[in-house]
Amino acid sequence: MGAIARLPAAVTGWLLAAPLVAVLAFFLVLPVLTIVVVSFWTSSAYSFEPDFNLENYEFLLTSPVTLSVYLKTFSYVILSWTFCLGIGFTVAYFLAFHVRSLSWQVGLFLLCTIPFWTSNIIRMISWIPFLGRNGIANTALMDLGLIDAPLEWLLFSDFAVVLAFVHLYTLFMVVPIFNTMMRIDKSLIEAARDAGATGFQILTNVVIPLTKPGIMIGSIFVVTLVMGDFITVRFMSGGQSASVGRVISNEIGLLQYPAAAASAVVLLVTVLIMIAAMLRAVDIRKEL
Repeated sequence: MGAIARLPAAVTGWLLAAPLVAVLAFFLVLPVLTIVVVSFWTSSAYSFEPDFNLENYEFLLTSPVTLSVYLKTFSYVILSWTFCLGIGFTVAYFLAFHVRSLSWQVGLFLLCTIPFWTSNIIRMISWIPFLGRNGIANTALMDLGLIDAPLEWLLFSDFAVVLAFVHLYTLFMVVPIFNTMMRIDKSLIEAARDAGATGFQILTNVVIPLTKPGIMIGSIFVVTLVMGDFITVRFMSGGQSASVGRVISNEIGLLQYPAAAASAVVLLVTVLIMIAAMLRAVDIRKEL
């Protein structure tokens, strides 16, 4: 330790960071590089071999199927993000500004985490008996006389997919927004109220601007999770819709590893571009 203390500060910093850098390099950088390398390999119906060609990317970037799948995935992202933001902001605002007791805040916040005590797949599948043709929702609506026949679009549809996404990922929006709101100085709100600002003006001119870092962190979570999800689309659409993640899953199932790797690289680049655009809009370093 004495020898390390005598080293220059820059060298000491690198030595202290070396274990973490090694772990990240082995478990993050190396797998990504492997996927990039495999994406250039040549594949046939039954085998693949090391090579360097752009056929996988040419087919992927020129196929109309790719465009339609990405448009469908982006539609899931936009809808899920919109509902997650609306619900997450409302829940976080209520907990931060309307619940005065810290114990009640903690208790209600823990209540929001109860669904995470079970598997994502179990929470997702639990919607099937509720939304099915003879499920609870259709039965209740028919008993109330609101509909004459079961609603077919409740299950195995884009509606079911977005509903499952919102159910699964809303908490990822609640947590960072709530954390940011709890840091807002309440005297700012009191000063705005004393100056004659209405509740809506306080919300739009004080709360939302100061909550932007939390909103952006939650948005990054929701966008990345929805973009890469495939199991939710598979189950909740009944096989009638596709997403980028599901295309990659199907290619892996067909042993088309180079094509799957190329799809994964394009998806990774797309997500990174989306995250970079969001980070340019809001500086989340204030939150970190």
